Amino acid sequence: LSGSLRSLYSEAELGAVAVRGCVQLSLRYEPAQKELQVHVLRCRELAEAKKQRSDPYIKTYLLPDKSNRSKRKTAVRKRSLDPIFNETLKYKLEKRDLQGRTLNLSVWHHDSLGRNLFLGEVEIALGAWDWANTSPEWFSLQPRVSAQVKWVPQAPFSPQPAALAPAQGRLLTPLAAGRGMPPTGELHIWVKDAQSLIPLQSGTVDAFVQCYVLPDDSKGSRQKTRVVRRSLNPLFNHTMVYDGFQAKDLAEACAEFTLWHHEAFSKRQLGGIRLSLGTGSSYGLPVGWMDSTAEERRVWGRLLQQPGHWVEALLPLRTN
Repeated sequence: LSGSLRSLYSEAELGAVAVRGCVQLSLRYEPAQKELQVHVLRCRELAEAKKQRSDPYIKTYLLPDKSNRSKRKTAVRKRSLDPIFNETLKYKLEKRDLQGRTLNLSVWHHDSLGRNLFLGEVEIALGAWDWANTSPEWFSLQPRVSAQVKWVPQAPFSPQPAALAPAQGRLLTPLAAGRGMPPTGELHIWVKDAQSLIPLQSGTVDAFVQCYVLPDDSKGSRQKTRVVRRSLNPLFNHTMVYDGFQAKDLAEACAEFTLWHHEAFSKRQLGGIRLSLGTGSSYGLPVGWMDSTAEERRVWGRLLQQPGHWVEALLPLRTN
């Protein structure tokens, strides 16, 4: 995990202090500067982190971007349970790009010699915000209930918080299972397109889809589409074929699709889907990747019931 993700999701920093108190802030979008302004005024009645005191500061992310580029911080206010910040945290982006974004604002106790301690958070769905409202408002701080992270080394999916993040688009994927030339069975996966992706800082996405049929996470199992550049509705039209399956094997397997943004020297995962029966185990062993949602389980169940026929699905991307 990067330092930023560790800061956002590390369980060691959570739960040590009972969350209480509230934060006062206002939101404003300035069209001339193409800028979101988060004015953090103050907190009230924060929890005591150490010896009847806290040294609080505030940190924000513009989700679903959890990278350092999305992180903003206020200064630390020493020895105060009712700190006054009066600072404005700014994000440069088009107003239309606020749709699907969530402002995550968290309060932390700064510990120069140890771990910073989580004091509570607020999440605001910006797509539903009334931008005519620029007056300061109070928000009650909440504990972080979505920080359970299970690391599954054998699965290629990156560790993320267990709760669903805001949908980052939808993936259209017809599948067909049937018998190929004896003695093998074939799974055909036709990755058609992705729709309504959330734009990145550049305003577009250079997207590609990667697929594994777990439990096989080897390079032989990995298949990819081409990169479709500068599109929020990329058309892939790519067919993948996996063979050597029997029906009982597919009942124990999981087709995992991850959608990525391609960069010059790296790649960034934007979300994915997992198609399986969602039993939590494979061949009698508990596995973290058998965690399909109800909608994903229905698609895989239809596939097993209709061998030799295409099953088409338009599914929301998720980040867990």
